[in-house]
Amino acid sequence: MRMAKARRALAILMISAALPLCLSSCKKKETAAPVVEEEEEVIYAVNAYKISGGNLDEYLEFGGDVASVASVDVMPDQAGKLTRVLVSIGDKVKKDEVIAYVDASRPGMTYKASPVKAPASGRIISFTPTVGATVSQAMVIARISSTDDLEIKTSVAERFISRVKLGQSASVTLDAYPGETFSAKVSEVSPVLDTTTRTMAIKLRLSPPDPRVKVGMYARIRLITDSIRNAIVIPAGTIVTRDGENYVFKIVPGGGQSVARLQKVSRGMTVDDKCEITEGLAAGDEIVSKGQSLLNDGSPVRVMNVTGGAGSGKEARK
Repeated sequence: MRMAKARRALAILMISAALPLCLSSCKKKETAAPVVEEEEEVIYAVNAYKISGGNLDEYLEFGGDVASVASVDVMPDQAGKLTRVLVSIGDKVKKDEVIAYVDASRPGMTYKASPVKAPASGRIISFTPTVGATVSQAMVIARISSTDDLEIKTSVAERFISRVKLGQSASVTLDAYPGETFSAKVSEVSPVLDTTTRTMAIKLRLSPPDPRVKVGMYARIRLITDSIRNAIVIPAGTIVTRDGENYVFKIVPGGGQSVARLQKVSRGMTVDDKCEITEGLAAGDEIVSKGQSLLNDGSPVRVMNVTGGAGSGKEARK
């Protein structure tokens, strides 16, 4: 009996000692201030395009061949065997200069060799037969051209002929001189169309002439059909469409942190990957050229790279 009373007293004493500690711990938990975590601001890395006034050229593109303005075929006066050739390809000759001899002799008949004369001054650009070959009066054995006066021949598809006229400017590139552009102008426009190909022949002259250009070269022609001067031109890929309207993200600096603002724009002529902007932007503005798909109006941005300048492009290919 005494042992039971002692145990009961010990238990009451232990509970009394633990109760203040429990109440103190609960009180501390109730009065502790909540911990608030600050969200970090996301800054987007973008590339920018700085706008400058430039020209936007709309053009048609064709292929053509460089040819001599004047060339003549050489045919012998007599049929027979070619016995002598006095010139080589590339040689310059004068009118009435002898370039070869033809022997018209037959069995039982001996004739003096007949000279073949140049019908015009120029340069030998081809000589087909070789010594010993039989030629006739209807056979072209050589061709003489004036290689100092060249033109480019090409054809324009019927759907484009309304945009071609005399004196029109063009730029020409040649495989022999990569990276170089030669200026040319339309010098001749055929008054009729080829009914088989439905094309119209035109000729262009290099302006100014260049001695590096040779007869027979293949030329790539860009015929300028429309040109806008001092235009605001941006890459077409910088434009985003929202609710059916065209926008760009214009970079606005301020407060030590640049932001991207949605700027509504009006589009004009588009050529290749370049687009004319008629309203909404001015020369000197910077717009986001890469990374705009992740942005919203007012997003903070860090510009990693800046490019700029206006360009030209093509509208149609032959």
